[in-house]
Formats: sequence, structure tokens, C-alpha cells
Amino acid sequence: MTKDLLGRHHAVLPDWLALYYEEPLELTHGEGRHVWDADGNRYLDFFGGILTTMTAHALPEVTKAISEQAGRILHSSTLYLNRPMVELAERVAELSGIPDARVFFTTSGTEANDTALLLATTYRRSNTVLAMRNSYHGRSFSAVGITGNRGWSPTSLSPLQTLYVHGGVRTRGPFAHLDDDAFIAACVADLKDVLGHTRPPAALIAEPVQGVGGFTSGPDGLYAAFREVLAERGILWIADEVQTGWGRTGDHFWGWQAHARSGPPDILTFAKGIGNGMSIGGVVARAEVMNCLDANSISTFGGTQITMAAGLANLAYLLEHDLQGNARRVGGMLRERLRSVAAQVPHVREVRGRGLMLGIELTRPGTDEADPAAASAVLEAARDGGLLIGKGGGHDTSALRVAPPLTLTVAEAEEGAAILESALRSL
Repeated sequence: MTKDLLGRHHAVLPDWLALYYEEPLELTHGEGRHVWDADGNRYLDFFGGILTTMTAHALPEVTKAISEQAGRILHSSTLYLNRPMVELAERVAELSGIPDARVFFTTSGTEANDTALLLATTYRRSNTVLAMRNSYHGRSFSAVGITGNRGWSPTSLSPLQTLYVHGGVRTRGPFAHLDDDAFIAACVADLKDVLGHTRPPAALIAEPVQGVGGFTSGPDGLYAAFREVLAERGILWIADEVQTGWGRTGDHFWGWQAHARSGPPDILTFAKGIGNGMSIGGVVARAEVMNCLDANSISTFGGTQITMAAGLANLAYLLEHDLQGNARRVGGMLRERLRSVAAQVPHVREVRGRGLMLGIELTRPGTDEADPAAASAVLEAARDGGLLIGKGGGHDTSALRVAPPLTLTVAEAEEGAAILESALRSL
């Protein structure tokens, strides 16, 4: 049955639509932190549909909210007043940390970042954008144009002029040998140098922790230092929180809060986890920026009632059960467990990350050379052991991505770590 479905997939879907595993699997249902495939195999899910199943599979509170809303009305568009949309916008605006915040809902992180770029370039009357090397911001034409990761950038054509700055990867690149303070100072100097060679940019867009890039990040305080330079020049800061938001990093509710010394971002984008599988994205910006557009706009499917009901229930569950705290506690334990394993596996260069957003970088033993084949081998071995994980990395890195639902228990973390240990040792 799976081979038949794979053949049909290739017959009607694009060749560039990536599939995991030598023998791709069809997931048919899930519960908690587990999923099952079409052959009845059960897996511990440490990737959550690319960090999207944030709380749990088939979470009763969310499925109930979706079912009840479906029995009333599914959709009406933003042309009509929408109570669930207003209620979720109120919650998100309050949680964002942005003063006098306005919220616009989309259907994905790509669309959220696209909207943020529209706002920033319109507000600043500039199509120049600063972005981070090794970054990823989505698959639309404009989002691809600011993505600093060759593996996910199929064209150099873009409506934007993009300039890339250092800082998103702490342990590689020309500043890797410096301590944190010196690293930040060098990145700030690089930013100032770039600004001296270009027309005034609209914004800097940055992921506090780079997702597709392999869960890499600069030192805490990096973007606060950048913000001081940007604010002097009126340049906006866009925090791409599509993967880092909602407490996943454990230490903070938003990734930008690790860089909070200079205040919140001007624009914040979010998606993925808030819907727990439903298609929700969005943009938060201070009113002056959000209201800068001088033409009408709507969102046909952004903010639709059924997705907003899911988002409200999911957010309420997350806050009431302190899933940020669980990410910090269980994620910290999992990170240290993986580091103890990594110390005995020559292929592992680094275990990094925070909360339940952990990366394991693999290299050829005795070198700093990326080893994509090893990453694929571990991915396959983990699946054989009953564990689903992700992978990522930039042009000279290969990393495994570990990002379970935030309700992960200590026992499940131990089980997943044991499977990962076996998979890593199989190299």
C-alpha cells in the first residue's frame, strides 16, 4: 500500500517536494507524543511535523474546540467580524511584549514573513533587507529572496536586495574562535561595515534560533546589540519566531527575549506550533508599522474561525500546564543526556540548543567537515528503532534536529535518548 501511494505521489506532485527516508512512510494517526504509520508501526515523535504539533497529537482540548467550532461555522473571511480571531489576537498581542501591538493572521510562517517584509519595506520606503547567513524564512518568492541557506533557495531572483550579516552560527565562521563578548563585538562591527556600503535598509530579519539551519544561534544579547545599531538608523527588527515561539526554548516564551536588553522587536512573526497542526501564522507589529499600508487588504483563510478556535484552546492548554517550564526541565535533561552520549561518538561535533529545540551536528571523525551521509544514516537508524527526528544544516554543516511536543515526559525523553544513542553508535 505504501509503495502504491509513493508511486501516485511521484506521478502528480513536484519532484522537489522533499520526502524523508529511503522508504517514505505514511503517518495515519497519533496520540500524545506517538504516531503510527500505515503498516501499524508505532513511533515516538521527536519532530512534531516540523515543530508544528507543539503540545500533543490528538490533544483532547484542541480536538474538542475544533469539533465544536465546526458544528457552528468554519469560515467567513476577514470581511466579517470574527470573535475567535479577535480573542486570539488579544492574547497574542498581550504575550508578544510589543507595545500597542496589532496582529494579522495568515495561514503559514512563509506568509507571515512575507507580510512582515511588505510592512517593513512599505514603512521604510526601501527594498533593502538585512538577513542572517544560514537562515531560512519560507518558500514564497520574497521569503526565498532573504533565505541565507543555499539548500532551500532555488532562485537568486528576488524583489528585494538582501545583504547577509554574521552571527547566526556561534561555532563556525570567521568569528568562531572568539569568546561571546568578542564574537558579538565582531558581528556588530560587521553589521556597521555593511551599513556603510548600502542604501538605508528596511529591516533586519532574524531567527533567534535558526531552525532549518540546524538549531544554531548566536550568543544571548547578539540581537540586542544589533538593535542598538539599527534603532539609531531607524531600521526595523523582525524576529522570526515561527520555530522558537510559545516557550519551546524553555528559558523564554519568545526567542527574542534572550536578546531583550534593547527592547522587543518592531515586528514578530509566528506560526507552526500555535495551531498544533492547524494552519495558523501571523504577524505582530506596533500599530504605527502595522497600519502603514495605504490600500485595502484581507486574508481569505487567515484567522478563519476553526483555526482560531484551535489556537485559543492550544494556547490556553500551554499556559495552564506551564509547557514552557516542562520544555526547560525535560529539555535540559535530554540535552545533557545527549551530550554524554556525544562524548563517546567521534561523529558528533556538537550538541546544542535549549529547551526542546536541540541540534546534534555531525562531522567526519577527526575533522570539521559536514557529514550529510551520517545524518541520513542516523535518521534511518532512529526510525528503525521507533523514533522520528529531523535534520538540517547549511552549506558546511549536517545536523539532526530534535524537537518533540512540549508535553514530553521524562520517561519518553529517556526512551528517545536511548534510541538516539543506539543510532549514533551504529555509525
